[in-house]
Amino acid sequence: MARTLRLAVAQSTVPEDPTDRGALRAAGQEIRALMAEAADAGARLVQFPEGAITYPSKHVMAAGPDGELAPADWSRAAWDVLREEAESIAALAGELRLWTAFGSIHPLTPPNRPHNSLFIVSDRGELVARYDKRFLSHTEVSYLYTPGREPVVFEVDGIRIGCALCVEANFPPLFAEYERLDVDCVLLSVMVDDAPRARIAQAYGTLYSYWLGYSIPAQFSTTVPSGIVAPGGRWLAQCPADGQPALAVADINLDSTDSDIDVALRYARPWRRAAQNGLYDDHFVSGDPRSDTHTAF
Repeated sequence: MARTLRLAVAQSTVPEDPTDRGALRAAGQEIRALMAEAADAGARLVQFPEGAITYPSKHVMAAGPDGELAPADWSRAAWDVLREEAESIAALAGELRLWTAFGSIHPLTPPNRPHNSLFIVSDRGELVARYDKRFLSHTEVSYLYTPGREPVVFEVDGIRIGCALCVEANFPPLFAEYERLDVDCVLLSVMVDDAPRARIAQAYGTLYSYWLGYSIPAQFSTTVPSGIVAPGGRWLAQCPADGQPALAVADINLDSTDSDIDVALRYARPWRRAAQNGLYDDHFVSGDPRSDTHTAF
């Protein structure tokens, strides 16, 4: 049986004002149009950026009267529109039989701040998981959000998939954790105009020999567009770098015959695991104490 999953990674226009009801509606509409395009391309899973429905700007939600930062007043957010758009996305996922991962904010009981989340909707239109961003920026944790606690791994057609958001790319232990959890792919959705962030995603493909979905807002794609990284670090597909909504589509194939992917999956990843789990225990020098000195040539 083939072990393949067609992944579509989107770059969609991300609004930054959760009080702008029209912008939230437009974001939802664009997400759904890209979902239909992904389904037409044969995708089983489509990934959207961090805060795809909205990524609230600190200048909108956490600006005090004198321009200094202050705790966000989340009662101003159009929570009813956010919920309606999320429900419409989930309903379309069921109609298209398309797994969908999209970012938005998840309210908690006041006075608790919301989570910054990646919602995972199955091909039956059901919310099956929610990844809450665990490592927040200084501004996010100080004024905007409540951090999450746990990794999230879900499975589509036998392919194991983990989740991460934006600044979490700067925390290697999180990605090492997903390797230990035996994922085949990590969805890294971001809201940043930052070329090094994409290079970090490639590095994790090299270090941990899994696929990476890298999804950014369309408005930042002229710096580095959304794309899919193969085990070994090569870009398999990327969207146009033109600032417009688009999709990158590629197959996650656990039986790939591409030489770089085959080496990463069949050799590099097993060797790295063995090296960390006692591979060298029987090869250390013993007996001659001079072998232990570090003060002589």
